[in-house]
Amino acid sequence: MSAPHPLNQAVIAQALHDLRNGQLRRCKAMGFGDRELDALKHPELVSMLVNATVSWCSVKVNREVLQRLLHQVEDVEKEIATVDRMLRLGASTAMVSKFYGLTHQEVALRRDVLGLPKRKGRHPVLSEEQDTGLWGRWKPAVEQRGIALDDDMAMLHLTLDLAEELALPASVIWATIRGWIDQGLV
Repeated sequence: MSAPHPLNQAVIAQALHDLRNGQLRRCKAMGFGDRELDALKHPELVSMLVNATVSWCSVKVNREVLQRLLHQVEDVEKEIATVDRMLRLGASTAMVSKFYGLTHQEVALRRDVLGLPKRKGRHPVLSEEQDTGLWGRWKPAVEQRGIALDDDMAMLHLTLDLAEELALPASVIWATIRGWIDQGLV
């Protein structure tokens, strides 16, 4: 004897759940008509539908929604990698919070997970030589990459690249760049 078709069981379970919760439109959107919905009021008919060995329904994959969901996983992985990179390069808790909404506790936990030392106080400001060197790399990079001065995310990625190149804390570079932009020096 053949086993009941699992898709039938799933559809009936969902339809009964929706009906119990007053979601008649969802049942109709699945393809049930008034006559079929009336049949779901009778336990013997529900049992017959649930135990049918042939599939009386089909699945259609909404590829657009599926692709969006799959990209969300990639986006989360990129976000985690960026937060980790920010912290390794000396970004402040305020920066991580601004861009990714993490609380001070979440940032502290990420630092612990990454094995980074506890931060004490602020990073020192740049020396005049460091400031000049940063300007000499930042200004051409903004032009080369075509970054708009109000594109914070693109500016963040440039800041991280410069922090790596110059071995300076990302928070100091970010503050310096924001200062230049706010003062209209660009």
